[in-house]
Amino acid sequence: MPPVIGDVLWTPPADVRETTEIGRYLNWLRDERGRDLADYDALWRWSIEDLEGFWGSIWDFFGVRAHEPYERVLGAREMPGAEWFPGARLNYAEHALGTDEDSDRVAVVARSQTRGPIELTFGELREQVALARAGLRRLGVGPGDRVAAYLPNIPETLVAFLAATSLGATWAACAPEFGARSVLARFGQIEPKVLLAIGGYIYRDRAVDRREQVAEIRGGLPTVEHVVHVPYGENDLPDAVSWDDLLAGPAEPGFEPVPFDHPVYVLFSSGTTGLPKAIVHSHGGQLIEHLKGVGLGWDLKPGGRLLWFSTTAWMMWNALVSALLVRASIVMIDGDPMWPDLSFQWRLAEETRPTFMGVSPTFLMACRKAGLRSGHDLDLSSIRALGFAGSPLPSEGYHYVYEQLGPDVLCLNGSGGTDICGAFVSGSFLQPVYDGEISGCCLGADVKALDADGSEVVGELGEMVVTKPMPSMPVRFWNDANDARYLSSYFDLYPGVWRQGDWILFTERGSCVITGRSDATLNRGGVRIGTSELYAVVEELPEVADSLVVHREDDEGGAGELILFVALAGEGELDDELRGRIAGALRSELSPRHVPDAIVAVPAVPRTMTGKKLEAPVKRILLGARAEEVASTDALLDPTAIEAFVAYAAARA
Repeated sequence: MPPVIGDVLWTPPADVRETTEIGRYLNWLRDERGRDLADYDALWRWSIEDLEGFWGSIWDFFGVRAHEPYERVLGAREMPGAEWFPGARLNYAEHALGTDEDSDRVAVVARSQTRGPIELTFGELREQVALARAGLRRLGVGPGDRVAAYLPNIPETLVAFLAATSLGATWAACAPEFGARSVLARFGQIEPKVLLAIGGYIYRDRAVDRREQVAEIRGGLPTVEHVVHVPYGENDLPDAVSWDDLLAGPAEPGFEPVPFDHPVYVLFSSGTTGLPKAIVHSHGGQLIEHLKGVGLGWDLKPGGRLLWFSTTAWMMWNALVSALLVRASIVMIDGDPMWPDLSFQWRLAEETRPTFMGVSPTFLMACRKAGLRSGHDLDLSSIRALGFAGSPLPSEGYHYVYEQLGPDVLCLNGSGGTDICGAFVSGSFLQPVYDGEISGCCLGADVKALDADGSEVVGELGEMVVTKPMPSMPVRFWNDANDARYLSSYFDLYPGVWRQGDWILFTERGSCVITGRSDATLNRGGVRIGTSELYAVVEELPEVADSLVVHREDDEGGAGELILFVALAGEGELDDELRGRIAGALRSELSPRHVPDAIVAVPAVPRTMTGKKLEAPVKRILLGARAEEVASTDALLDPTAIEAFVAYAAARA
């Protein structure tokens, strides 16, 4: 793959140091620390060369409130095992709820397909959290206990999360569309004391009853002492504490001071290939990472507003609620974000006026393919930045955004994940936007591309690694004896260096492109090909709704077999003419090496709950593995989508 040199689509405005938080931070560093840094590149280099100076400055710039001060910023530097801000005692929830001067400021705007709109101020949110905190204490919840939520993205979930966090309890959540087996695979690992749940919800215009699933989850969690029923939809849960009872009685806000590395929540990996990883994140790590990310990266601040659809099972939910840390408001959405049509999220943006909006690349490309002109038909002028994450966005997607939203909007492509509940590479108002590229490394993130020998490469694909510790790296995995799974997940290939598992290319100017998971990269005759390149071409064809490609290597070193699976739009048929056009497009727009040996129609492409394609599991099925060995159907968006691949593998056997 040749070096990527994309055109410049956006440049920082001349007044960026006066109008943005990252500009204000640069001025603060100059005035308060005597460190005059000219641009983002100089700032980033300092941030990775002086870890203590940089992260200590984030603490001071955002005014982190500690009940006990830290002894030093970095007590131990080695990975894994870095020790951040030893001695400090703080609480994440205290920073999310504001102070008396924020009481009248809007904190939450909620929209749902189950009930009418809800709006909460910081004062109302703080009051409800205090009441829920007192209620959880009456149920015996204290520091170190686990509180699990089978809840959607609604204000009550936010209230319960902050209440549990304020007590020093550890939070974990699953979205209610998860089946009981999938939930038990997650919550069963952490042994919660309290379970919060709903009895059902409305999805699109259809009522969904979850009472049976809640009963099964409850029966499979022997450590649960209390179930709290959150009223949502028409169904009640039997033998449960009501939400009203939980919030009954007067209460004052309170916050348990906990060490920097005290667990704040457990996030779970997709679980497509086995028991989901239970990734433990810390109060301090998430606080300081998100202050940096939402404040300096996304430029959120008092008066700002974040709209980014997420279920409670995705790390974007945790990032969404962290906008409250900088006194921005959030839009909480529950239901199908593409119902009754693709324009719903754009119409919601016109109504709720976000300054920062986040979407998935898949959604943007679907809007483009459908010919939506939302930026012309609606008033989207409040949007100063549009973020996208979850998968690469091709060049056509960038151009579509600027055609719709205008030249002044910042496109912020980023990549990170559940592992740090943040980003490793992204952009900011201080960085140019390059066509089809991610602007560069995040502050404090020493990200590189390494070849198989562990040497840094620029201008060619390599393993994405992080060579220095970050505060948001997980404390541990839950119930992981001797950290065996933690070490094998991130430190198996390069000792002392974090391997993310993505395939990345850095340009000479510091921008980058992520082409897919390194374990799913196509090695075609010794030339590595990123799957995202192929998808960008194939899914541009109007007849193709979705696609998935796998490569079966040749044991004797030949080119192997490249197999492309396509899910067709509408009632389309995969005939020789369409096969020829797909092959021709790949040959002309990429290279002859990208032309598949076989093109196969399937009803749907299997994806995780967060929308990621199951490339590696499908490859293992084609190599003879049983489906249940490589993919938990309960963790899939469409559990039946895997069946066509099993049938195809069986027919070839």
